[in-house]
Amino acid sequence: MDLQQIKYFLALAKELHFWNTAGKMNITQSALSRQIQSLENQLGVQLFERNKRNVKLTAAGQFLNEKWEVELNKLEFIHQSARQIQLGESGTITIAHPDSISASIMPDILSRISAAYPKLKIKLVQVLYEDQQDFLRNYKIDLAITRDINNAKDIASEKFYTDNLAIVVPENHPYKTPEDLTKETLASQKFILPTNDEGSSYSDLIQRLFNSLENAPEVYLHSEFGSAIIALVRKGMGIAILPDSYLFHEIPGIRFIKMPLETDLFINWRTEDHNPVLANVLKLIIP
Repeated sequence: MDLQQIKYFLALAKELHFWNTAGKMNITQSALSRQIQSLENQLGVQLFERNKRNVKLTAAGQFLNEKWEVELNKLEFIHQSARQIQLGESGTITIAHPDSISASIMPDILSRISAAYPKLKIKLVQVLYEDQQDFLRNYKIDLAITRDINNAKDIASEKFYTDNLAIVVPENHPYKTPEDLTKETLASQKFILPTNDEGSSYSDLIQRLFNSLENAPEVYLHSEFGSAIIALVRKGMGIAILPDSYLFHEIPGIRFIKMPLETDLFINWRTEDHNPVLANVLKLIIP
């Protein structure tokens, strides 16, 4: 018994006419008759009562007609889903991204993906710097958006966006422009900064800013979470250096002073990953 025999049976159960059914299924009437007889022999069940004038389902045939029609529809759905996965139109993709772009470019990226592949499920996570590459290698995530340059051979990387570093201060802070930041004025400031990750090009970029100002800041608090840093700045507990993409979070009570230092965003994925879902998403993200 195979799937095609079941399709012949269902077609005949609907038409109850061998000649009409054979025409619609593009086979001869004798071939259809042999297929139905073979199916009955394999099942050990008579499916149709037939004579020269009439064809009708037996009780067993009626039962199988109802059951197989449902099961065949389920199979068609499963097969269609498999084809969509193969074409990269459905499935699941897990994307890690920094908090800084949650309200800036991520909504646009997700909108593009959703519009192109409405059946694709998207899972968003945030991963610590030191775990990003391991999460990619272990298939815990499929894409990692980072501000760090990747040097691993088994992970592909492409720059796709650039924004700037900004000094984040409370609304009533005397700093107004980049020129207000001098070696002397910075000496009295307390900084709340992202965690200083060894080997991180983003951490190096922040250090370059301080070097340009000839200042070694007093840092009394580090945090992995930019939104937490902003909340502390708003509370008056210090000032911070963050990407200016946090502007899109529209948090009252703080100001961003854009600095002339750019911070790049990179999209990272497994070099040997040939998943069509991944390939399709990458085409939407990378210009």
